[in-house]
Amino acid sequence: MSADGLPPLRDVIERHGLQANKALGQNFLLDLNLTGKVARTAGDLSQTTVIEVGPGPGGLTRALLMHGARQVIAIERDERCLPALSEVSDHYPGRLEVISGDALKTDFTTLATDGPVKIVANLPYNIGTELLIRWLTVDRWPPFYQSLTLMFQREVAERIVAKSSSSAYGRLGVLAGWRTEAKIAFDVPPQAFTPPPKVTSSVVHLVPRTVPLPTNVKVLGRVTEAAFGQRRKMLRQSLKSLGGEKLLERGGIDPTRRAETLSVEEFVRLSELVQDGLESASSLSENAETL
Repeated sequence: MSADGLPPLRDVIERHGLQANKALGQNFLLDLNLTGKVARTAGDLSQTTVIEVGPGPGGLTRALLMHGARQVIAIERDERCLPALSEVSDHYPGRLEVISGDALKTDFTTLATDGPVKIVANLPYNIGTELLIRWLTVDRWPPFYQSLTLMFQREVAERIVAKSSSSAYGRLGVLAGWRTEAKIAFDVPPQAFTPPPKVTSSVVHLVPRTVPLPTNVKVLGRVTEAAFGQRRKMLRQSLKSLGGEKLLERGGIDPTRRAETLSVEEFVRLSELVQDGLESASSLSENAETL
């Protein structure tokens, strides 16, 4: 038996035939010391509902419950894992709810309405970035969660915490830097997983800013997408569809600069100017229709 009184994860995987499914981006984390470290990185869980995505055989789930999570809501797409998770639920009566479904089709804002929420997950590699962007761009802010403690490939983690003028800086770094304080907590070597991935993984901890710089999240997304979509070009060219040189001059930004040199604050300034332009165009259109 393991420290939590449940069978070792390797035995659970063998007994239930849970070989990781590459198509689902699965890499199971079996080291209970490391899963415990992930749980501790999320902070005090005693009064918290933790949402976990892709629990697999339940390694991190068990650590979260061992470290005092009031409740864990685990979303698992792979039905093969449900019997193993049911055993964890039986061991922790009333504290684990398993939802069989696709995280990309889940409305996370409705999952937990009683008390604080934290999201803690060893995210499947193939959907991790998409889920993070969704959590960073929710309409209501501060968001429904207190923090995100998530595992990514090291390369993705570096993009999340990247600052301007670094090679990893891009749309993800702007979004994360705009709305959160993000840091890499620690790295996890490939051999900690079954099967071992080809790359090192990293746990990233993100705490929402209470009052991020005000701007329209969709417009900011358009600006960053355009800027980094042609990141080797000067901004006057990459942002041509949004106003080009005139937009940049209004924002006090040299049009010969490139996207990776702009700070989060400068991207927000540009998105505000784009938003103003869209609103002015809409107002002119409405006035013309009434003439």
